[in-house]
Amino acid sequence: MSSDGPLTLCCLLWARPGNEADLSAYEDTVLALLVDHGAQIVHRAVAGGAGGQPHEVQVYRFGSQADLDGYLADPRRTALAAERERVVERTELFPVTLREG
Repeated sequence: MSSDGPLTLCCLLWARPGNEADLSAYEDTVLALLVDHGAQIVHRAVAGGAGGQPHEVQVYRFGSQADLDGYLADPRRTALAAERERVVERTELFPVTLREG
């Protein structure tokens, strides 16, 4: 992903079995860091994960690729890598365009 301007991303997250609540708690912690990187959460939805569906769907907006890179490299976030590995089974991240209606 590269962009010189704002980017809107969708993130799909699957919890490791039995760690659904811990995944949400982990996300509460790391998503709180977004504001320090010029980003905002547009939407965050929690699902049941049944039938292979994700447990969380998030849409967020970053001001630039550099802001995203800064968030991903934030030492407060990277310090939680072991917790992320424990609770997150799978992640899909991709750019989206939001439309009204």
